[in-house]
Formats: sequence, C-alpha cells, structure tokens
Amino acid sequence: MAKIIRADDEIAVKTACNVLERGGLAALPTETVYGLAADAWNGEAVARIYEAKGRPSFNPLIAHMSELQMAVEYGEFPADARLLAERFWPGALTIVVPLREGHRLSPLLLAGLPTVAIRVPSGFAQAVIAGLGRPLAAPSANLSGRVSATTADHVSEQLGDRIDLIVDGGPTDIGLESTIVSFVGDKPVLLRPGGIPIETLEEALQTKIIAAKNNGEISAPGMMASHYAPGGTVRLNALESQGEDAVLNFAGSTLSAPLMLTLSASGDLREAAANLFACLSECDRQGVRSIAVAPIPHEGLGLAINDRLQRAAAPRG
Repeated sequence: MAKIIRADDEIAVKTACNVLERGGLAALPTETVYGLAADAWNGEAVARIYEAKGRPSFNPLIAHMSELQMAVEYGEFPADARLLAERFWPGALTIVVPLREGHRLSPLLLAGLPTVAIRVPSGFAQAVIAGLGRPLAAPSANLSGRVSATTADHVSEQLGDRIDLIVDGGPTDIGLESTIVSFVGDKPVLLRPGGIPIETLEEALQTKIIAAKNNGEISAPGMMASHYAPGGTVRLNALESQGEDAVLNFAGSTLSAPLMLTLSASGDLREAAANLFACLSECDRQGVRSIAVAPIPHEGLGLAINDRLQRAAAPRG
C-alpha cells in the first residue's frame, strides 16, 4: 500500500521528490484535483502511470511545470498563450502549444502528438516540481475513466495498492480539472472547460475562444467521450426521480431517493464544482447503481460541471 504523509510535514516536499527521482509514483494535492505524478523525463515512470490508472496509451498527459520559465523550455508559446500563462499561472489553466525542439519529455506523455499540454499548479505540487528541477507528468489520481479524486481518501480507495506515496493536502479548492486551451492553430480553441471559466479567459485575450470540433480526435487529456464515470449509471437534467438509488440536487431542486446529496443548495457553481467528484465518489462508496442529477446552468463553471457529467453519463466502452 502507498505511504501516506501530510502536505504540511516539514519533509513532505523532500519525501515526494525522493520517490519521484527513483521513478516512483506520488499522488499530490493541487488546487484542481489530486494528480498522479511521475518524472516526465523518465519513460518507465510515465509508463507506470498508464499501468496504475489503466489508461489508454493514446490519451496524452499534462506536463506540469514550476513556472513559465520552465514551460518555455518545452513548448513554443505564441503571444496570446504567453499572455494567459502570465495572467493565470500558477492556476487551473492548461495550455497546449507546439513542442520545442530538443525537449526531454517522455514520448509516452505526448501520446505521439507534436504538441504538449502544460500547466503550472500552485502550492505543494509547484514546490515539488521546483525541488525536482524538471517537469512532472500528472493526470488526475484515479482509475482511468472513473471519478477524479478531490481528497487523499479518494486516491487511496482507487490507487492505494498501485502507487508509492499519497500526500494528504486536504480537500482540493476547486474540485474540477483545469481548463484546456490550444494555441496550435491560428485561433485559440477550447479543448476542455474546467476550473477557470472560458469567459474569464476571453476577457483577458479580448477575443473569442472557439470550441473544439467534436470529431472523436484525442488532442488533449480529458477528451474521451466516457470519462469521470462512477460505477452507477447517470441521468442528467432530471426534474424528478425515476426510482434511482441516488440523486444530486442543485439550488432549489428537490429530487428524492434513498441517497440524497447536494452539489450546492444556494446554486453556487463554485461550490457545486468543488463538491461534484466528492458526491460521485460517495455514490461509489455506497454501491449506487443509478444516479439522477438536477439541471445545472450552462454558464461559467456550469460548462465544466456539465462537461464532466455528460462524460460520466456517456455509454461505457
């Protein structure tokens, strides 16, 4: 089983760096969700991520950097990409850019693509990357396609016997993965809504960010049709329950079932985002077979919440 330490332990950063330097896997808290980290230069370590998660090899990973100065050593940043990086890093934004020649990232992390998805996390994970001195590959710390982990307990339940270390930093602040924007073409493209609302990014750029075409192509992490899925089936935009085992209420909804959970009683989308994966994980813990979810507004963080719910409800492969 994985060793579990607290993030506020004075030697926690050093302990995590030692595990990663040896080619091990460490689950680290970030502001979005817990990440399953490995040395991004070490192909065997990156392969362990795919093995631990049961992740398809065609699904790329995000390269996590300590700062923009490190990021530009691995990717070619056009002006607009750099503008967002300077404004929102560290934070819940992943930027996809062309690879820089001579990079040392493992080909497994890139999944054969000529581009790289880069994020600079805040807090403990940023400190570990700085201590290691090189990037980390770090997808969400959960089994592939299952509910993302927002607490150390969630990580332990899914991956405790598959990885080396879990760093407990408490519940994550945002509770949703990062927003992913590509700067590979002429215009910025939204590949995945996430922890920073698209409207906020558009305001910073003073231009529209277009939506990615839904052609089934995997060009960034988190784009598989069936993803973030609990064990039970999921029914969206429910106005009444239909014999489900569990319901997820939002704002004034009054869905009823044996297990009743609330994303946000006040209709606060930030609170709902933070609670989403925890609620789905609770359904798994109680062996729920079917879940009804109340309607969530398609605006702001609601776009990201609905994206995760639609993927959770998609037919399983």
